[in-house]
Amino acid sequence: MTYARTEPTDQEPDIRARPPLVREFLLVAGLFLAYKFGRQAANGHVEEAFRNAGNVWDLERALHLPGEGAVQGLLLHSQPLIHAANTYYAAVHFPATALFLVWLYWRRPGHYVRSRRVLAALTGAALVLHLLFPLAPPRMLPAAGLVDTGQVYGPTVYGQTPATDTMANQFAAMPSLHVGWAVMVAVGLIVATRSRWRWLWLLHPALTLLVVVGTANHYWLDAIVVGAMLAVALAVFRLPPAARTVPARQSLPDLRGSVEGSPVPAYAGGGAPEAFASAVPAGSAAAGAFASAGPSPSFGAVGGSAEPADGADAGSRAPARAGAVR
Repeated sequence: MTYARTEPTDQEPDIRARPPLVREFLLVAGLFLAYKFGRQAANGHVEEAFRNAGNVWDLERALHLPGEGAVQGLLLHSQPLIHAANTYYAAVHFPATALFLVWLYWRRPGHYVRSRRVLAALTGAALVLHLLFPLAPPRMLPAAGLVDTGQVYGPTVYGQTPATDTMANQFAAMPSLHVGWAVMVAVGLIVATRSRWRWLWLLHPALTLLVVVGTANHYWLDAIVVGAMLAVALAVFRLPPAARTVPARQSLPDLRGSVEGSPVPAYAGGGAPEAFASAVPAGSAAAGAFASAGPSPSFGAVGGSAEPADGADAGSRAPARAGAVR
């Protein structure tokens, strides 16, 4: 007999699904370095980057997207607020994504493997787009009339001369990996956890979007494009189902004294007396008793139940039932 109870599916990590730590560290570090050097290789396309920026700005106005200046205007009302936005842009992007991967690796190995694949695919596709479509951010575009908040209020991760910046490629605005990685972190944690508060992780990409637009580092279209690219990556590398409570089956003792799935004792079957008789030495008193007992009643072998065969007398029925209860 079985009954259903509920238990969480993700209480303990499945160690067997956890890939080797050293290999994963080298793989993630290699992907990051390849992306970093790839962006550097795309640096220097100044004229093309500004031409593309003008086209993107005109397209946003044709699509009636809200102006980036509206968001920046809200931030500029408070210097501590704009400083906090610059800090969020500079300090949260990489550490949050790294902590996300570390936590998944340790607590949800199955989710980690697929999330790492999604992030790698998204980052690789973004690098290709950076190479093919260099784009100056709105803080550099005179037509936008926006303030470079990083340079004016600090902190900033970029040099003052974008064309010769050796630390970062400032002409890689499309798409926004700040937004793409933040959305992936939120989606991965929502799928991998069961807390009723897990939807609050969506605050991370929401804040990131406001920060990258308000600091004039990205256009709205940068976020829209990376969202579409992430949707494709998630469709290709599907994440495991969301953590949930599922029925678990557990065996209970049978009401007739046996446990489902356990071996049936020899004496529960129809040939029990003969089996006992064959195990008793010939010539012993016990062997004589078995021999004088006559034909044995027929026993049902299922569940330890005992019913005498058709034609058995009432005198043999009581011993049969007594043997079954035992």
